[in-house]
Amino acid sequence: MSSTPAPTPTSAPTSPGSTDAHADLLARVEKQLGRVPNLYAALASGPAALEGYLAMRDRLTRGVLRARLREQLALLIAQENECTYCVSAHTYRGGLMGLTEDELRETRDAHDADPHTDAVLTLARRIVRTRGRVGEEDRSKARAAGVTEAEEAEIVAHIALNTLSNYYNHLARPELDFPEVTA
Repeated sequence: MSSTPAPTPTSAPTSPGSTDAHADLLARVEKQLGRVPNLYAALASGPAALEGYLAMRDRLTRGVLRARLREQLALLIAQENECTYCVSAHTYRGGLMGLTEDELRETRDAHDADPHTDAVLTLARRIVRTRGRVGEEDRSKARAAGVTEAEEAEIVAHIALNTLSNYYNHLARPELDFPEVTA
């Protein structure tokens, strides 16, 4: 099947009542990221979806989870959802953030040398696999490693955010614009 054509800031289609919605959103993405990844360009076909995604992403950058851990969560969730586009993108980004090849591989398997990070990744994988129906034993283990209620809430929010992009990638199949890493 073919992929969804990716609009650009200058070629984005517009819908009635929002003549510049696509172009404005893509220009914001380009300003934030320095470029428009094909996922964002494809998601711009539904401006409300892209705007919601960007708003949630922006808010979560101001949360309690560090940038490195947010990136590791994105990589883990992409792996769990078997999204090659996002595994590729977050492997690339993780490398830029200083994660080694071994750390990237371990992250995809919900492990990290740091006990707190390991607990966050393990809990996130359990949440994804159980669709949020995590047992008290799993939560107790995470709490023993220092995972707070605020972190639990943000872990679930990151799962939602990244699942949105993973699922949309499965549907739209944008052209991969990162070095490929198979999920």
